[in-house]
Amino acid sequence: MSAILDLDQIACCGNEVEHDIETPHGVLHVTMRGVPKGNRPVILTYHDIGLNHKSCFNTLFNYEDMQEITQHFAVIHVDAPGQQEGAPPFPRGYCYPTMDELAEMLPSVMTQLSINSVIGIGVGAGAYVLTRFALNNPTLVEGLVLINVDSCAEGWIDWAASKLSGWTSNLVDIVMAHHFSTDELTDNQELIQTYRLHIAHDINQDNLALFCGSYQYRRDLEIERPVVGLNEDTVNTLTCPALLVVGDTSPAVDPVVECNSRLNPTKTTLLKMADCGGLPQVVQPGKLAEAFKYFVQGMGYIPYVLLSHLSNESVPSAGMSRLARSRTTSSSSITSMESSRSRNNLNSLLDSSGTAGLDNQCRPQTMEVSC
Repeated sequence: MSAILDLDQIACCGNEVEHDIETPHGVLHVTMRGVPKGNRPVILTYHDIGLNHKSCFNTLFNYEDMQEITQHFAVIHVDAPGQQEGAPPFPRGYCYPTMDELAEMLPSVMTQLSINSVIGIGVGAGAYVLTRFALNNPTLVEGLVLINVDSCAEGWIDWAASKLSGWTSNLVDIVMAHHFSTDELTDNQELIQTYRLHIAHDINQDNLALFCGSYQYRRDLEIERPVVGLNEDTVNTLTCPALLVVGDTSPAVDPVVECNSRLNPTKTTLLKMADCGGLPQVVQPGKLAEAFKYFVQGMGYIPYVLLSHLSNESVPSAGMSRLARSRTTSSSSITSMESSRSRNNLNSLLDSSGTAGLDNQCRPQTMEVSC
């Protein structure tokens, strides 16, 4: 089932305030929706190349079930420098921030907006930025949802550039090959045409080329899978819970699986969505909203969420306290009854869609969702 993005109808509901925030590496445009709720983290999003926060995330955040979840959280949408709507071109000779520097801009956003911690949702390049941010600032990040993440250096641009002659004239084609598989490019013409026009006409092409260049020359994140009882405190890896998401026909399947193999399996879940391509937050927003609901419940937030398609029946809490999923969690607590309840809730809810069970704790936690 495909979704069609109407770029004229993607304005999010609710109060939004835009900010231009000074950081050590330039000005960052962010949009804040709602106000922080007590000590709860703020949801912070970061988009992929060729998109801005609206075209990347508004289909998901406009979805009814996601709106019911975000009633419990404030949301900050970050636009990479020069990628927001109406962004002026950078002056000649402007040095675009590296991917590491983009991550280093985020603490300034949190400081100036008085935010203590975040749950990050990133796609592609944005997922890389948020992962780097979490590695550098583990106390500021309580959880990550990483869609189409690639933790390795180089990647799709090198491959695409070898297939396509030139750079600027083919920038849109290269970005499209990053987002969509060959089958998607031919089978879902309406969605593809919508995004092609958006990337070509709504995003400043010179600014986009700079962002793409920064992503092309990213460093390897150099994350390693910890060995329980041996190097858990010294290895370079994420310490927060992470949900990795990829569509089963996405060009990013192999990079996401590779990233999953590097992360702590007791804190990481890989969600591979069937019948879904490169933009699961657009094509399958309902399934992603369900997965996100269980993710934040597993962190101890929102004891239940009312989902519209469940005939107004509330879903019981996963029951896992924040303490049980804290950064000092032992492997035994992960396999506790409360953790099992969280996974059982997710499996049972998605069972009717052909969901496979979660792997055991000795392997990466992987669930296949047929949508």
